[in-house]
Amino acid sequence: MKTNLLKAAFVSAFALTAGHASAEGKLNIYNWGNYTNPDMIKKFEEQYGVEVTLDGYDSNETMLAKVKEGGTGYDIVVPGDYMVAIMIEEGLLAQINASEMDNFKNLDPNWIDVYWDPGRVYSVPYQWGTTSFTVDSAVYDGDIDTLAIVFDAPEELKGRINMLNDMNDVINAGLRYLDYPRCNSDPDQMREVTELLLKAKADWRTMDYSVIEKLTSKDVDASQSWNGAAMRARADRPTLKYAYPKEGFTGWMDNVAVLSDAPNMDNAKLFVNFMMDPENAAMTSNFARYANGVIGSDAFMDKEMLSAPEIVMPASAPAPDFVKPCSQDVVDLYNKVWTRLKQ
Repeated sequence: MKTNLLKAAFVSAFALTAGHASAEGKLNIYNWGNYTNPDMIKKFEEQYGVEVTLDGYDSNETMLAKVKEGGTGYDIVVPGDYMVAIMIEEGLLAQINASEMDNFKNLDPNWIDVYWDPGRVYSVPYQWGTTSFTVDSAVYDGDIDTLAIVFDAPEELKGRINMLNDMNDVINAGLRYLDYPRCNSDPDQMREVTELLLKAKADWRTMDYSVIEKLTSKDVDASQSWNGAAMRARADRPTLKYAYPKEGFTGWMDNVAVLSDAPNMDNAKLFVNFMMDPENAAMTSNFARYANGVIGSDAFMDKEMLSAPEIVMPASAPAPDFVKPCSQDVVDLYNKVWTRLKQ
């Protein structure tokens, strides 16, 4: 990717100040697809005189593989919680010391000393939410708060289900359904999970990242999904309902981070600070439909975000399960299960 050098001497004196900084050059962002508010990017470009390019990926693993190739030209990535920990361990992220930035004061304290980046040395919050599934209540009006919907599908939904094309989300859901622990290396339990997934696959129509498109086009009537994607789909298909399965579901946070070989390091730090501003964080939430971890952003968020069933979990729902990185032997085992499932 072609990049231009910054006028570093001018930028560096102001790189951590949101209100008065000025910059030139480029910023190259590598983020999940359909996850970045174009108006927010436009605001950043106009505020700092920086030209932003944006590329997309469909999983943490896809992003990691690309970054490990080296020489990508990307500055900003948006890894999930467990992936931040992996990328720190592999030396792929720059130490940005967010606590020294002007807007760090806006972060919710609950999201500072997190397991994947204690004290926020390498990253700041982007969006957080849950991974469960969505069902059209006009097609199936029974109880949806169980993983049986996708692993022992009712007749109305057979052949009408989309699952995420994500190894961890699919396998972890299977483990929860069988009441087995995550990061599982037990050969007998993983054999059961494999058999469960292969049997259930017969009732799945697709395995695709494009949850919103699958649901709004009515290509499927149920889909494993993230809560924000479920809310966006419901705007076009009002009978959709987001499930909180009794067996449990994943909690996650995506994070703004800077690559250690970022060609536009100062502009990248400007963007990190920019994303901790309440109004800018709210712009992302209003687009992507997730919470963000920045105090004061509620004042700028769409009112429906503050009461949406996809965002506000019912009291009866179990606590979200934030899954830490698994050991390499577990990852290797999961890869074998996933390869067999995708055959």
